[in-house]
Amino acid sequence: MSYCINPTCPQPKNPNNVKVCQSCGTSLQLNNRYRPLGILGKGGFGATFGAADLSLPGTPICVVKQLRPATDDPSVFKMAKQLFEREAETLGKVGVHPQVPKLLDYFEQNQQFYLVQEYVKGNNLYQEVRKNGPFSEAGIQQFLSELLPILQYIHSQKVIHRDIKPANLIRSHQDKKLVLIDFGAVKNQVNSMVASNTSAQTALTAFAVGTAGFAPPEQMAMRPVYASDIYAVGVTCVYLLTGKNPKDIGCHPETGEIAWENYAQISESLANVLKKMLEISVKHRYKSAQEVLDALAMPAYDEQMQQSMTTMISGFSPGGNTGISQGYSHTHQESSNSDISNMVGNTQGSINNTNINVSKATPVSRVQTSVKRSPSSSLKNRNRYSETPNVGYSLAQQAKKGQRRKTGSQTPTTIKPVQWRTKTLLTAYQKGKRDFNDQKLNNLNLSKADLPGISFYGSKLSQVNLEQAELSRADFGKANLHQINFKDANLSEAYFGYSDLTGADLRGANLYGANFKYANLAGANLCGADLSLAQVTQAQLETAKTNWRTVMPSGKRGFW
Repeated sequence: MSYCINPTCPQPKNPNNVKVCQSCGTSLQLNNRYRPLGILGKGGFGATFGAADLSLPGTPICVVKQLRPATDDPSVFKMAKQLFEREAETLGKVGVHPQVPKLLDYFEQNQQFYLVQEYVKGNNLYQEVRKNGPFSEAGIQQFLSELLPILQYIHSQKVIHRDIKPANLIRSHQDKKLVLIDFGAVKNQVNSMVASNTSAQTALTAFAVGTAGFAPPEQMAMRPVYASDIYAVGVTCVYLLTGKNPKDIGCHPETGEIAWENYAQISESLANVLKKMLEISVKHRYKSAQEVLDALAMPAYDEQMQQSMTTMISGFSPGGNTGISQGYSHTHQESSNSDISNMVGNTQGSINNTNINVSKATPVSRVQTSVKRSPSSSLKNRNRYSETPNVGYSLAQQAKKGQRRKTGSQTPTTIKPVQWRTKTLLTAYQKGKRDFNDQKLNNLNLSKADLPGISFYGSKLSQVNLEQAELSRADFGKANLHQINFKDANLSEAYFGYSDLTGADLRGANLYGANFKYANLAGANLCGADLSLAQVTQAQLETAKTNWRTVMPSGKRGFW
């Protein structure tokens, strides 16, 4: 099936063997490349579609966001366009993080504006709670240990997300990590531009201010700060603990704060942290994600606690919204993201008629890593991918078994670093482990290893042999890669941000779309390497070795 993106089309569903809508005559291809398969969600300023990218082998699925202001007011349309452009700019800036959707395309067609983003297959946390029930205290602490480092990174890029909520946090089926989506409400500078325009100012009050119940008062008043995201994370924790939307809980009549305490059975220490995250006054709230991590002072979790948050959820039918969305909101995760393959499956027969085998389409995978945590979080050596059975989300079930964790009653234990060998690393990867962050892996022989999406963030890999290895979308951020052997390896879309590649052998390597932001390439051998669309500067390349066979980011050989 193909889906018509014309908002006034009376019958948007079409067979896949037609090029224009049979009902309204609108083209069924966007930018001569994307074929919408169905609508995923819509808000006041746009709609979101699942689409097949016809230009790539396997027609991978992506997410297309269409600018669709629900008004003819030119000033509102102008602001909506600015918001869309700002989201594209923001995603281009923060999308290098493996837990933020990557911006794939941005274009205008027939006076409509479109963003194309990486599709992240998985269930959002709203759906997880609906499926499995509320989280346990250990699950909340694990959740915070995953989300807060992402928030640290977003804020370090001078970005305020402004719409953090369970529906905007997807648990990736690929690597079971959280992905923060929907940057349509990022902080903007449009206030001063419309101060003299009453119509536009009125429209702005309902424009990209987040979700009612999750957004703090200063954000609803169009004065967001970094701590506004901390508040939203706190409300998200309340939802995960109770399974109740903020509007269903009520508030304290004297303070206006969410009256959640009687709905959750947690330790006093965690309750105190959540209370400070949920302070109405910004002055008394945590100012940064790092402050929350420091306040939690979380010990390293055992494998069962981690499994309680990273168990892959599947087969759940999407539920409703978690709040009252205001303005444009990219809501594909609420309506269909739990399994967009259902949409693909329904269209398999008709798509095969036009040689577009979407049934074999694979979602763009996440590079599997996370922002390096500070020592205070004590989470540097966690094994995220244990084989231990899930201990569940329900506090009631744990209480019955006497398993409830009382924060402060246990003495933190010291976890010895794993001594990895070639065989043990490959076995762990085959069993599902992808996180090998902050490890000492020097001198390992991983020649021809099949390790797509692996994460070596912050690890030491000097003189490791990865010749002819499959390392697409791998993460080597901040890694020590001195004299590493990447000869003829597939490193397409790999991340090398801030890594040290001094003397690395990259001869003949496929580095298509790789990211070398602030990487040290001194003496690295790039002769014959393919750097097409790689994010690397001329100054970096001047410190490396190249020759006439090197394909530069421009696609040309031998020169910039």
